[in-house]
Amino acid sequence: MEVIDLVWIIVPIAVVFFILLIIILTIIPVGLWITARFSNVKVSIGNLIGMRFRRVSPAKIINPLIKATKAGLDLESDKLEAHYLAGGNIDTVVNALIAAQRADIPLEFEQAVAIDLAGRNVLEAVQMSVNPKVIETPLISAVAKDGIEVMVKAKVTVRANIERLVGGAGEETIIARVGEGVVTTVGSSAAHKSVLENPDSISQTVLDKGLDSGTSFEILSIDIADIDVGRNIGAKLQADQAEADKQIAQAKAEEKRAMAIAYEQEMKAKVVEMRAKVVEAESQVPEAIAEAFRSGNLGINDYYQLRNIQADTQMRESIAHVEQSTTEITETK
Repeated sequence: MEVIDLVWIIVPIAVVFFILLIIILTIIPVGLWITARFSNVKVSIGNLIGMRFRRVSPAKIINPLIKATKAGLDLESDKLEAHYLAGGNIDTVVNALIAAQRADIPLEFEQAVAIDLAGRNVLEAVQMSVNPKVIETPLISAVAKDGIEVMVKAKVTVRANIERLVGGAGEETIIARVGEGVVTTVGSSAAHKSVLENPDSISQTVLDKGLDSGTSFEILSIDIADIDVGRNIGAKLQADQAEADKQIAQAKAEEKRAMAIAYEQEMKAKVVEMRAKVVEAESQVPEAIAEAFRSGNLGINDYYQLRNIQADTQMRESIAHVEQSTTEITETK
């Protein structure tokens, strides 16, 4: 009975001890601390426990620190932890510092941290400083002074400028500036043939403009990858201008025609009105003659003379009408 009682006492104690040991090993990364000590990384158990309470994974701090120490870099765990808490990528920063040291590129820890927190890939920037990058522009359309369109595609070789990575413009600015330089250079050329014969003039002129000012890159060279002749923009503009002038002239002619038609209609209306007045006046002639007879102001001889005049007038009008009709028929033939 005593042995059984002793077992019932020892087993719970062993279970509690085992649970406590697991909790302690979870809180205290002993294995990581041993690895750090054998790697000559000075870090205390208390510091590792503090990282746990600060919700920082000790492995994400200690492993990059071990890598940096083995590479000969003198970094502090507190600075790495601060960068981790700020949302930075410690592995990228450490790898960039190691790559910069191997390539003999001056890069301080604070500078690398600032570049990383600015949202740029500091490791890629270091690699680009060692191995320049080629940026290919889209097809750029420019027009020479003779009105011929020239299509140009350029390749820009750039190297990252570590000192201007924070606050410097990116690849889009380089492409835009190169495009502007190409358009300006081709546009100042007297003829498109001179551009085709000497495309180096484009790259040299654009390169002399200092397009990398204020950017994160240093332009090493600008090479014309492709150049071709496009449309005759000058001729097209002249044709469009001629068509526009034609439409304007047609509109003015139509306006004059409408005014002439309106004037003709107005004249016809006036003629009709005058004829109506003549008819009205002629209808009053017999009444006036009768009144003249009654009052004695008109004699029979005077009346016959008036009739003769009217007959002569009608005859002349008939002759004139016949001559006009004959002339029209002749012109028609």
